Amino acid sequence: MKEILIQLLTAFLGSMGFSMLFGLRWRYLFLASLGGVIAWGVYLGMQAWAQVGFLSCLAAAAIAVIYAEGLARALKTPATLFAIPAILPLVPGSSLYYAMNSAVRGDLASARTFGAQTLAYALAIAAGISLVTALRQFRTKKQ
Repeated sequence: MKEILIQLLTAFLGSMGFSMLFGLRWRYLFLASLGGVIAWGVYLGMQAWAQVGFLSCLAAAAIAVIYAEGLARALKTPATLFAIPAILPLVPGSSLYYAMNSAVRGDLASARTFGAQTLAYALAIAAGISLVTALRQFRTKKQ
């Protein structure tokens, strides 16, 4: 449990640092950072339940965008203010690092493995965002 709390805290701090770096207004800073915690919490929960990285990342990205869209509507702001910091903890930094490190060392088998993992996570994030956005637009046009 302690490990999970540390991960959630670092997701919060990472999202907050990113938001501060790009000049997000102070009044939105906590809510944007909370989105990172929610997304990472969903990812951890899905990993414990399904143990499939692609589905976990897809679900977490979808929930992050739903959260961002809800806040955007409630606060009358663009959804990207909340979506980008919320999705930030899902970015596959470690697998990308290991892919590049393996490629530089000449270990092409490991580079392919880590590269495929990086691509799968990136596609899952994009699919989660696209799915929610498409469903929202479809629902909006239907009304």
